[in-house]
Amino acid sequence: MSKIFTPAPWPRKLRSTHWYSGTSRDTIYHRGWLKNQGYPHDLFDGRPIIGILNTWSDLTPCNGHLRELAEKVKAGVWEAGGFPVEVPVFSASENTFRPTAMMFRNLAALSIEEQLRGQPIDGAVLLVGCDKTTPSLMMAAASCDVPSIVVTGGPMLNGYFQGERVGSGTHLWKFSEMVKAGEMTQDEFLDAEQSMSRSSGTCNTMGTASSMASMAEALGMALSGNAAIPAVDSRRRVMAQLSGRRIVQMVKDDLKPSDILTKEAFENAIRTNGAIGGSTNAVIHLLALAGRVGVDITLEDWDRCGRDVATIVNLMPSGKYLMEEFFYAGGLPVVLKRLGEGGQLHKDALTVSGQTIWDEVKDVVNHNEDVILPLDRALTPQGGIAVLKGNLAPKGAVLKPSAASPHLLTHRGRAVVFEDIDDYKAKIDDEALEIDETCVMVLKNCGPKGYPGMAEVGNMGLPPKVLRKGITDMVRISDARMSGTAYGTVILHTSPEAAAGGPLAVVRTGDMIEVDVPNRRLHLDIPEAELAERLAAWAPSHDLPASGYAWLHQAHVSGADTGADLDFLRGCRGNDVGKDSH
Repeated sequence: MSKIFTPAPWPRKLRSTHWYSGTSRDTIYHRGWLKNQGYPHDLFDGRPIIGILNTWSDLTPCNGHLRELAEKVKAGVWEAGGFPVEVPVFSASENTFRPTAMMFRNLAALSIEEQLRGQPIDGAVLLVGCDKTTPSLMMAAASCDVPSIVVTGGPMLNGYFQGERVGSGTHLWKFSEMVKAGEMTQDEFLDAEQSMSRSSGTCNTMGTASSMASMAEALGMALSGNAAIPAVDSRRRVMAQLSGRRIVQMVKDDLKPSDILTKEAFENAIRTNGAIGGSTNAVIHLLALAGRVGVDITLEDWDRCGRDVATIVNLMPSGKYLMEEFFYAGGLPVVLKRLGEGGQLHKDALTVSGQTIWDEVKDVVNHNEDVILPLDRALTPQGGIAVLKGNLAPKGAVLKPSAASPHLLTHRGRAVVFEDIDDYKAKIDDEALEIDETCVMVLKNCGPKGYPGMAEVGNMGLPPKVLRKGITDMVRISDARMSGTAYGTVILHTSPEAAAGGPLAVVRTGDMIEVDVPNRRLHLDIPEAELAERLAAWAPSHDLPASGYAWLHQAHVSGADTGADLDFLRGCRGNDVGKDSH
């Protein structure tokens, strides 16, 4: 065991015994109903009851195989002397939810937190995969502080089309632009569709799902090696079963998220995200998660910790390979070992295994140095998320250098403004639009309040007349997010957002904008007095919901710079057992 954690004494009374132990009318009521599932009486002897929080849904295709994994988790729980109960929970599907799954991450976390607290659950297996399911369940577990372990569903197999690797999402954006540029026919695009998703699992690129699986492992919330195992690989099932065994011991030891999710753990995750070329979405999710455990993590920490981290994982969208190759090369443990060897890992950080993160990875081997690169061949020497500030983003904006064009990292251009996503869609294909590759595309009203929910529309497609020149990248600025599978010189999460009256709201077509990534500067080149006048005259133009969850979200969502959580959900509310229901 790590020196920083002392296991609790065992045996002891667990929270589930309030429901199932004793001879009172209430315990007989609770126990008797569960017995209608065929459980023998001796199972209610005070052993750990493990909730398997399953985000399976037919409408969450990334997680479509999780019922099978749940059975392997159950087997592990039984083997370790626990009592597994599978619990279906809110599944925020990236593939289907409108206006965006991000709007429902906090709702999922809220509902799951209350389910954890209000049910006879001593420990939880967080069975996740699709982008928002991983952060939402970790946020809920952190707010309850019930012993918890993450099991991700794993990435799908590599895609291929006409002999070319096809990366989930990455090639969707690429092929779409090729059609607009006249380099690919619509029929060919349709033919490529089937090759993009050829097995169960999450995106096979280093998109948000794989990035968040990596974040869970780097934080210490998943067993070592969990992140990269393909969904259909037998070792994914082994990982699920081992995690089922492990959570039982975690409950006995009382090893909780608050023991694992320390400042050092978050700094490890931030550096890992830079090394893997991870999604910008990891920024917003880790900020929200840190808020749930009371750890002081800010955008400045993202820039400080990530600035000197080289991107060494050669995966799309930053590189050329996919998650299958990453797993075969050794997966995330190899990356963590490389960070440790370079003095960029807090080696004593505790993990769900009960061991330190360094103990878990110190002996692993890199089996393919073209997939996990040596430092002297890094994709980007400074691959961490760049946090830009200036009069256009007083509270910060983010950019992913490993996915950007180097020649655009220092740029001054004329703004072409789209007031919202509908305005963009109405204008972008118009040949009369006054725009060329030197311009800066600006999209407003797509942040947490404005969209609402902060959709992945920041990687705006380029105008066809620019694409036909062979240009594939331009500077783009918005208060939106973008898919972790996307690429380009895209500045995101601009805060305060336009819908909250941030400076982005008053940018006009024709204004000059300066981008200086090396010096972390984002500047609207107008006099300060004029900027102040514009802001004073600003009035919101986005829709204001009158009722329902949309109203709650609009009224209470925080800015992207602090994680876009609901303000009343920050902090840990614990897992005290409530009053009986009868």
